[in-house]
Amino acid sequence: MTNALVAATYAMAAATISAFLFLGGAVNLATAALAGVLMVVIAAQFHASRLRRREKREVARELVEMKQTSRVLAESLSETRAGMDTMKAAIEARTTDQSRRIVAELQVLESLMREFAGRIADKSRAQPVALEAEPEVRQIAAPPQIPMPRLGEGDLLEIIRAALEENRVDLYLQPIVSLPQRKLRFYEALTRLRAEDGAVIMPAQYMRVAGPVGLMSVVDNLLLFRCVQIVRRLTQKNRELGIFCNISGETLGDAEFFPQFLEYMHHNRDMAPHIVFEFAQNAVIDVDPRVEENLSYLSGLGFALSMDHVETLDCNFAKLRQLGFRHLKVRAETLTGGMNAAHAQVAAEDLKALLARHAINLIAERVEQEKTVVQLLDFGVDCGQGFLFGEPRAVREEAGKLPAELAAPVIPFRRAG
Repeated sequence: MTNALVAATYAMAAATISAFLFLGGAVNLATAALAGVLMVVIAAQFHASRLRRREKREVARELVEMKQTSRVLAESLSETRAGMDTMKAAIEARTTDQSRRIVAELQVLESLMREFAGRIADKSRAQPVALEAEPEVRQIAAPPQIPMPRLGEGDLLEIIRAALEENRVDLYLQPIVSLPQRKLRFYEALTRLRAEDGAVIMPAQYMRVAGPVGLMSVVDNLLLFRCVQIVRRLTQKNRELGIFCNISGETLGDAEFFPQFLEYMHHNRDMAPHIVFEFAQNAVIDVDPRVEENLSYLSGLGFALSMDHVETLDCNFAKLRQLGFRHLKVRAETLTGGMNAAHAQVAAEDLKALLARHAINLIAERVEQEKTVVQLLDFGVDCGQGFLFGEPRAVREEAGKLPAELAAPVIPFRRAG
């Protein structure tokens, strides 16, 4: 429609000019008509030329847009390929890391079990010696269980050997809460061995027998594997929780096991924010440089250390901090009335400030009464542990999950009286 109007306009203009030339007497009719036709042809050519230029501009613009679209698509495709390559590499790295971790665990466990079998064989050739009666040692224990009767060393060693071989090693978790909020901060992992008849062998019993023959490394190794598994489950829901994992003095000084232990933790150093390794005071005070070097290496991987079974508070806290100790557990009864017996250089209310200067947290353990908590709050204690805040609860592997009561984030405050 537009082209027709343009052509009509050109024709009318040409006819007007031809009529003007003819009527003005400038040319005859034939010449005027020829001039009009020529003008129409020229106008048509001019209009066609403009249309071609416009079409060329449109085609050029469309080509530019197509090139830009193609470039954007190519960039998107490149980013997608890069993302897929990154994802593939991450999956491969994760798979490789998991495989390496599993292989490392199996190698450590295989080595320890070979050592375990050899030590048991050596010990079985010795004459059993009856254990002398010893005073009862107060332990953080689970509710009443079937007690293990007093046995000869050889008989008890055989029961321990069978419990380890048949994996009758139970893991218990006891909460450690912040004060005064009583918010769950950590769990302490505790081990119990079970005899075939269900009798429970407490640490005070099996450590006296397993330690001298070098079997505590096997117990600690099993505890360590369980702790790593539990931590991975716990941190899926709450990445602020951690577990205190006890390592015996015999294991710490075991020249064969501890290097393997350090290698295993090197491969699992991603667990460092969630595992605290705990050692008894007599296992880490005045030890040889090799043990101190092992402790420093362990803390260098990012793992915090804790000291319990504290008998004396006359310690070099600066050195403990240097070795990697971040927590100190002191019995509540020591804080509330036994500081002199523990050879403390400061009063109970000043101990927290002393430890804080060395960035060491103070944890009161064996807290059993509300009135004790009131005193501990006056001393600025960071955390508390004991039956008052929660008993040790067994973690059953066959259940595939933690007991529901262990997932509670806060221990409710209960007033005395």
